Order: sequence, then structure tokens, then C-alpha cells
Amino acid sequence: MNTDAHSTAEAVARRSYGKLVAFLAARTRDMAAAEDALSEAFASALMDWPQNGCPSNPEAWLLTVARRKFIDMTRRQHKENFVDEDLHQIADLQQIADILSATPADTEIPDRRLALLFACAHPAIEAGIRAPLMLQAVLGFDAARIASAFLIAPATMAQRLVRAKSKIRQAGIPFGIPERDELPGRLDAVLDAIYAAFTEGWIDAAGIDAARRDLSEEAIYLGRLVIELLPSEPEALGLLALMLYAEARRLARRGRDGEYIPLASQNPDLWDRKTIDEAEELLVRASAFGAIGRYQLEAAVQSAHVERCRTGRPNWEPVLQLYDALFALTNSPVVAINRALCIAELNGPAAALKALPDPSEDTRLAQYQPWWAARAELLARTGAICEARHAYEIAIGLESDPSVRGFLKERREALAQ
Repeated sequence: MNTDAHSTAEAVARRSYGKLVAFLAARTRDMAAAEDALSEAFASALMDWPQNGCPSNPEAWLLTVARRKFIDMTRRQHKENFVDEDLHQIADLQQIADILSATPADTEIPDRRLALLFACAHPAIEAGIRAPLMLQAVLGFDAARIASAFLIAPATMAQRLVRAKSKIRQAGIPFGIPERDELPGRLDAVLDAIYAAFTEGWIDAAGIDAARRDLSEEAIYLGRLVIELLPSEPEALGLLALMLYAEARRLARRGRDGEYIPLASQNPDLWDRKTIDEAEELLVRASAFGAIGRYQLEAAVQSAHVERCRTGRPNWEPVLQLYDALFALTNSPVVAINRALCIAELNGPAAALKALPDPSEDTRLAQYQPWWAARAELLARTGAICEARHAYEIAIGLESDPSVRGFLKERREALAQ
């Protein structure tokens, strides 16, 4: 029973954490307190469920307990801060209790994640922390995983998140979808968060990591919700197309024994043709608006890769043009790495090495595995075997996925030949 209780709690956290936080925060307007209350509810579940059995509706059970925990925490806080019979505070507390208690525990919990995503993109919140805040509040990422996604130190990210939540509470930022004329100004951060969530889930191609297993599907679901809300936003269409192009190749990314298979070596027959066709349709719809953005360009790159792998015909010139436009738009070191690899196909590895971004100008690259892997590959192609081996060793040390690490080791060993 104890094992069942823990596995049920883990499954609920993975499936419904963001939904529960969004429901609580929408009513209390205090995201940090909502997370604290839910955390205490999960702790209570791990004490109660092993003894009394898992409830038929664990989400509703957790929500009921979290509501009580929140009310208790608020009462304690008001008691500690009570001065001169502050009737206004008492009235606010009673109103919160009434609202939270008004929702029956056995009803289906509404999905308010999209509202919370747009709330986290409020102009009063620092622009650079909006997407990370969404990842933590809506999808349950911890600070370390968010920091990794944005190439920022975990301690720095944790501090920024705490400040952002405090800002939300102090400013009384509402947790509802803003007016339609406000949505475009908040859309970029929402799309960034959804894509970061998708990328985190897509990394685990074999579905081994339970915490990442459902993230890709969740991100695609949220991407579809955004399009339902904003059907004429080309970047929303571009993002969904980009995610679908990648998701269509999932089955081809690992071999029978779980070995990593890079794009150039994948079997296109294993790709999901229906999903690719949907991505193509979305990209065409987006292009009709005549407003090119990052996600449309990235989706167009994926479309070009699909076409080349299917037909066997090189198309590196248009791919490089897309990367040039994407780099001019984003100045992203990740784009710069991919652009350099494209240059290698057209102008050779020496030109590509010159095009790689310099770690002395962006210190984050020193701990970024794809940079070292790209450098190793390009050095090997120039014949600089010792330098290539050293770069591979660093890339292997930075990689956490056993399949990718095995692939890099094979590349390193092949240098001897």
C-alpha cells in the first residue's frame, strides 16, 4: 500500500501539479502560498494514503486539503500581524475562505493553466523571469531544471523566482486571462515557456524519466490552447508546427537497444507522416500573415531537414539562410552552433570552427554539451585528433543521457581509426 500511495502521489504531481496550483492561485492571488499549501497537502497524502488507501479522486482530495492548509496559513499570518482589530484583514480572510470552500471537492478541477501562464507574463513582472516563472508555477519545474533550460546558475534562478512571486503578491496581479488587446504583449513569454517545457520533455526520447515523460504532450496541448485563444497569431502557429515536427521523429531517435540515433542517420519511414503533415499545414497558415518570427523560422528549418532526409537531396543553402535570419533575430548561441554545423556542409569544417560562438564572449558555453560536441566533430574533420578527443571527453562529462553519452564515446573511439 505504501508503494501504491507513493506512486499515486507521484503520478498526480506529474499530471496535475500545475492545474492544482493554477486553481488555488486564481482564487488567492498568492502563487507562493498556493504552492506551499499544495506541498503540505502532498505531505499529508503520503501520511494518510498508506494507512487509509488512495482516494478515488486524488486531485480533489489534495485540493480540499490544500484549501484548508491555505486558510490555516492565512489565519496564522493575520494573527501574527494583527494590530488594532484590523477588520479589513478579517473581512479579506473570510472572503478567501468562502471562495475556497464554495467549490465542492468531488467536482472536476478546471484547467486554468492558460490563465496562469498569461498572468505570469504581466508587465509588472520582469521580462526575463516570466517564462521561468511559468515553468515553475504551471508545470512544476524546480529551480535547477529551469536554470538548465535557460543556461543560468540554479541559485540565481531561485532568487529571481522568489522575487517574482513576491512581486505578484504585493502588486495584487490578477490570475485571469487578460483583455484581448493585452494578449499580444504577453504572448512571447508564454510561447517561450511552452517551448522550454517541450524541449525538457523531448530530451528524454525513451521516456525513462517519469518527471519528463508527459511534458512534450503537455506542451503540445498548451500550444493548441493558445491557438484556440489566438488563432491569428503566426508565432503561436509556428511554435506548434515546430513542436510537431520534432515530436513526429520521436520513434526514430532511439534504436532497438536504446542507442541514440542523430537526425542524419534516422529512418524517415519511422517518422509520423500525419503529424508532419499537420506541422506543414500550420507553417503555411503562419506564413500567410507575413510576420516572420523566431518559431516560424525554427519550424521552417525543421521542415527543410525533413525534406532533405526524405529525398536525399542537399538543401544546405536555404537552411543556412534560415539560420542567418534566425541568428539575426535572436542572437542565440544555440542557433550559432547549429549555423556553424550548416556552414561545415557548405564551406568545410575550418570555416565552421571560425563561425562557432566563442566561450570567452559567452561563458555559459563552457558548460554546454552541444558546443563541445560540435567543436569535437569539426576538429575531427580537420584532422586535429588530439584536440577533438579532448573536446569529446568534455562533452561526455557534461552529458547526462546514457544513450547520448554512449554515442559520443563511439565518436571519440572512432578517432583512432
